[in-house]
Amino acid sequence: MNRKKFLQNSLFAGASVLTTTAMEYGIDILTSSKIMSNSFKLNYAPHLGMFRHHAGNDPIDQIKFMADAGFTAFEDNRMMGRSSAMQEKIGNALVKHDMQMGVFVIDKGGNGANSFTAGKEEYTNIFVNACKEAVEVAKRVNATWLTVVPGNFTRHLPMGIQTSNVVETLRRGAEVLEPHGLVMVLEPLSDTPDLFLRTSTQAYEICRAVDSPACKILYDIYHLQKNEGNLINNIDYCWDEIAYFQQGDNPGRNEPGTGEINFRNVFEHIYNKGFEGILGMEHGNSIGGKEGEQAVIDAYKKADNFA
Repeated sequence: MNRKKFLQNSLFAGASVLTTTAMEYGIDILTSSKIMSNSFKLNYAPHLGMFRHHAGNDPIDQIKFMADAGFTAFEDNRMMGRSSAMQEKIGNALVKHDMQMGVFVIDKGGNGANSFTAGKEEYTNIFVNACKEAVEVAKRVNATWLTVVPGNFTRHLPMGIQTSNVVETLRRGAEVLEPHGLVMVLEPLSDTPDLFLRTSTQAYEICRAVDSPACKILYDIYHLQKNEGNLINNIDYCWDEIAYFQQGDNPGRNEPGTGEINFRNVFEHIYNKGFEGILGMEHGNSIGGKEGEQAVIDAYKKADNFA
């Protein structure tokens, strides 16, 4: 049975389960009931550390807590840096709790000095080898989406040449990933003006040029609110190439409702367009401790509360 539907149909039938879970995590039943009565229309994906005050530091316990709180997905940018044994444990935990694996970052994917814009064969080879390694990691955790950032501008080169270099490198990566059904998702960022990829329409242009199902857009609502705004219209413009969302409110990059973005409207728009993928919770908690973790869950419950 679909886990989301099961939660919706058995909301009031699981009081004993909630009590057991509360005892397991060492929290009182009132807090447990408040946290674990959630179910969501969209597949929001927390990350490790987001609920550590409730679940403890063990990654597997944290994943269990996420599932019990109604979340149906999980993401981990640092997955490639974890041991093979931990990757397998995480993969098994996700299967056990009927959760999807969201993105992890392809190491050496254009960050730092190895920018795709430079057109250097050595940088392309580093990326291609990282893609090969990512295939093996993806198998362990049953992942589909892999985050890629092309890197910084190479300022002595014309923009069109830089773009062509990025496209060529991504095509090489797609050749590795496509046979395995994996998708690299390009993320426009706002962290520094040195970054080459900054807007959704720029990412759209690049994905069209790469022309592979293994190259799509990661639309991060936080970064793109900062860089371009006009969120709903730009989501519509780029819809055919968007495979994954992430979010955080702006300013502050914390949970929905702590900044200026109307997440209920944005989430409803994404839902009404038929999106069945993952929305990664790539943000901090605005309040510390258990209170802050409860505030995150409440924020998603509120933003997800549309007709």
